[in-house]
Amino acid sequence: MAIPVLIIGKSGSGKSASMKRCVGKDFNLVRVLNKPLPFRGKINGWITDDYQIVYKALKSAPAKSVIIDDAGYLITNYFMKNHSTKGKGNDVFGLYNTLGDNFWGLIQYIINEMPADKIVYVIMHEDTDDYGNVKAKTIGKLLDEKICLEGMFTIVLRSVNNLTEHKFITQSDGGAISKSPEGMFEDLEIPNDLLYVDNRIREYYGIQNSKNQEREDETL
Repeated sequence: MAIPVLIIGKSGSGKSASMKRCVGKDFNLVRVLNKPLPFRGKINGWITDDYQIVYKALKSAPAKSVIIDDAGYLITNYFMKNHSTKGKGNDVFGLYNTLGDNFWGLIQYIINEMPADKIVYVIMHEDTDDYGNVKAKTIGKLLDEKICLEGMFTIVLRSVNNLTEHKFITQSDGGAISKSPEGMFEDLEIPNDLLYVDNRIREYYGIQNSKNQEREDETL
């Protein structure tokens, strides 16, 4: 059973920038959108919004930690490619069912089919519901009623701008969903740094990866 980690945040909040120190470490990257990364360097991986290729990437990824960046566009892109052909009524409901089934199936695959020493980071934009609660951005109420994405993750981190720097929020703060196991992170706010997060999660669960261990000269 691999560990899925959900990361949400507004555009520009530092979600992709958090991967900066993953360059040269044991990470692979699935880029759902073909856009440049906001830092120098490369993380080996794939560019695709095709679920079947994503599954193959997760299965074949040599790294112990895999990032799916802009994962919400797996939902959005599928919707935009198919909604105009679905007409109305039951066809539209069928499309939303497919959207929900596809994404649910992906998370279930991560949890149930991938090795226990793997961590998969699912990065998505955030949205606000009618009650002011912050959640992962999907494609509307029909999908949200079908699947509660946050409920499928034990670890949900929210990327935020804190004055002059980016941070991850590790526990619920007001109406914004964030959660992590007790004692995994020492503080409510932690560095916006996936390498740091990866090491803390691995230390907590006893699945350390020597390839990602930080040296003193690499710490923040």
